[in-house]
Amino acid sequence: MKKLIALVLSLMLVLCAVPALADTLTMATNASFPPYEYYDGEEIVGIDVEIAAAIAAKLGYDFAVDDMEFDSIIPAIQSGKDSFGMAGMTVTEERAQLVSFSDSYATGKQVIIVKEDSPITSVDDLMAEGAMFTIGVQVSTTGDLYTTWDLEDEGKAVINRYPNGNEAVMALVAGKIDCVVIDNEPAKAYVAANEGLKILETEYVVEQYAACFKKDNTELLEKFNQALKELTDDGTIPAIIEKYIPSNGAAAE
Repeated sequence: MKKLIALVLSLMLVLCAVPALADTLTMATNASFPPYEYYDGEEIVGIDVEIAAAIAAKLGYDFAVDDMEFDSIIPAIQSGKDSFGMAGMTVTEERAQLVSFSDSYATGKQVIIVKEDSPITSVDDLMAEGAMFTIGVQVSTTGDLYTTWDLEDEGKAVINRYPNGNEAVMALVAGKIDCVVIDNEPAKAYVAANEGLKILETEYVVEQYAACFKKDNTELLEKFNQALKELTDDGTIPAIIEKYIPSNGAAAE
C-alpha cells in the first residue's frame, strides 16, 4: 500500500510539473511603425495588430501584444518568450536562417525621405560615384540591411542607426543626416507630421511582409497560414489593410 501511495504521489508531482498549454498568442512587435503598429493613446493598434487578433480569434486563442525594440523581436521568438512576431517584417534569407516565416500578408516598399531642398533627387544619387551621404535608418530593419549592403559596405555612405523611425526623422529635421530610408507607410506619416520633408518618387526596394515563428513551432505556423488564407479569401484581411491604407489614397482614420 505504501508503495502504491508513493507511486500515485510521484505521478501527481510529474503531472503538476507539466506546464499548461498556452491559450494566449502573444505577438512580439515594435509599436513605432504606423500604420502597421503604433500607439493610439495607451493602446497599440494598426494593420499587424488587427490581422494577428483576427487570426488568434479564428484559432480560438486569446491575444496579447508585447512591444519591444525591433532588434529584440527575433530573439524573443527564438527563446519562446512570445508566440510569433509581426512588425512590418520583411522576409530575408538572413532572417530565414533564424526563424520560420508565414505566407506574406502585405507588400511594402522602402523609400527615401529628404528635406525639400535636398540635393538627393533619386536612389541613383546615393549610388553615384563619389557620393558619401549620411543616411538614417531604424536599426535591424531592411532599410538598415539594404543600405549597409549597397552603400556602407561599398564605402559609399555613412549609416546612422536609430532605435526607431521617429528618431531617424528627427535627426533629418535637425540637419544631422542627409536622408532616411524607411518603409513607405510610416514615411508618409512622418512627412505629414514634419514640414519641409518629402518622399522621393523612386522607391529603394520592394519587399514582402510576413509573421515570424520559432523554427520548431511548425504546428502553430501551419495553423496561422491556414487562418491567414481563410481570412484573406473571405475579405477580412483586405478590409483591415484598406482601413489603414485606403486604395483611393484618402487618409486612414
